[in-house]
Amino acid sequence: MLTSLPNLLTLSRIAVIPPVVGLFYVPEAWAAWTICGLFAAACITDYFDGYLARVWEQESVIGKFLDPIADKLLVAAVLIMLVGFGRLKGVSVLAAVVILLREVLVSGLREYLAGLNVGVPVTRLAKWKTTIQMLAIGFLIVGDYGPPEIPSVLIGTLGLWVAALLTFVTGWDYTRVGLRHMMAAPPRRPPHATKTTARSA
Repeated sequence: MLTSLPNLLTLSRIAVIPPVVGLFYVPEAWAAWTICGLFAAACITDYFDGYLARVWEQESVIGKFLDPIADKLLVAAVLIMLVGFGRLKGVSVLAAVVILLREVLVSGLREYLAGLNVGVPVTRLAKWKTTIQMLAIGFLIVGDYGPPEIPSVLIGTLGLWVAALLTFVTGWDYTRVGLRHMMAAPPRRPPHATKTTARSA
């Protein structure tokens, strides 16, 4: 059901996007920290919605559909705002581009493989990529509003590059599985199916 707690947690990651985007337009420290808090809370729900769905046996088709979409929408929105407001600039923008392109690629491959009833499990490396990516984005959100003794921008930028590298590696894993199924020979149709089609034509 859409109103189950795991699904509501998933939907909360989508619902938090408008206030997160809006607060970027407020050039105050409290706004940056509020964005970071909302983003961190959303990242935490990413763990608990799947965990609770499994423990309570409330896994659903709509939950499996919304979960990756909610993650990608939130990450894409925040990365775009970080670039737009100059908290991520120069050559480091390429790291964000790699991450966004990988998300589009993986979404397409997952849809294709789902049509073949082929599932691709999330690897441990992909989980590390997600963790590093979320932490890096958190540091970039705070940016220059963080404590002066902590180089938040540097930490966030380096972390995002590491995430981009892992993104490239994990994206290739999905691509390799997809290509293997794409290059496989199509199943042969039984002879009677061809005759039936010819008669109906």
